[in-house]
Amino acid sequence: MVDLEPNTGDPELLKRAYGCFPSGVTAICGMEGDKPIGIAASTFTSVSLEPSLASVCVQNTSTTWPRLRGLRRLGVSMLAQDQNEACRALAQKTGDRFARVEWSSSADGAVFVHGAVAWFDCTIHQEFLAGDHAIVLLAIHALRAEPERAPLVFHGSRFRRLVAV
Repeated sequence: MVDLEPNTGDPELLKRAYGCFPSGVTAICGMEGDKPIGIAASTFTSVSLEPSLASVCVQNTSTTWPRLRGLRRLGVSMLAQDQNEACRALAQKTGDRFARVEWSSSADGAVFVHGAVAWFDCTIHQEFLAGDHAIVLLAIHALRAEPERAPLVFHGSRFRRLVAV
């Protein structure tokens, strides 16, 4: 039998448990006027093949998500294992998040981080409130993948590398 701790609502206990599950790291970005805006998110996951949907969870306290939400297109870049500095830049609270990040944008305003392992051109399909986060369903309109390259992995509150066995 597994001896479980009661869930008392302690966010640190939940973070520790959630951190046992490795996740990829994405950049969710778009053009606001002539400037790129974006966030880093480790909550991206596939949802449906038909229709083509993915999801991402965004904290309700994010000041960038309300700005991204209103954009015509969003670019999702699955970051590569050597892009932890780009991830840190996109996660910072102040300053120019794109100062040290190479990027380009589509004609529709989706922003893509260079060197990623996959890219998705998306629109918001639906959004749901879920506790202290919003669950955002993204409709995928175009994509590119380079599956032979290794992704950036977040596990146990730090970046890790995949190792083939």
